[in-house]
Amino acid sequence: MKTLLKIYVPLGSEIMTTLRLATGGVCSLAGLDLDASEDCKVCVTESLLLVSHAGFAAAEIEFSEEDGLCVRVCGAGARGEAKPAAEDEISAALLEALAEGVRTEKENAALRGVSFKFGV
Repeated sequence: MKTLLKIYVPLGSEIMTTLRLATGGVCSLAGLDLDASEDCKVCVTESLLLVSHAGFAAAEIEFSEEDGLCVRVCGAGARGEAKPAAEDEISAALLEALAEGVRTEKENAALRGVSFKFGV
């Protein structure tokens, strides 16, 4: 597996635009077409929202290549109080509809991270 980018970021709405741009760049490096790139950007954003609602104030995002683009979004640092939102079900449904091989990582029954693939 070849790591393309690994980044640690504080979670907040002001960083989302930067992360969407970075995701688009990685998708281009991995050879994804425009539609798949847009879907991947949506999936990264929704994953970050899920991790944030699980109580994390920061996240680690890793993009790697192995039979396509693999993405892992994981909560980082101390976990605060979880704030589940009604939109979490929509986020999970979008991930399942747009990406392949969607997996959630849990720790003590609470969400820790999400991974998915494109172009497999």
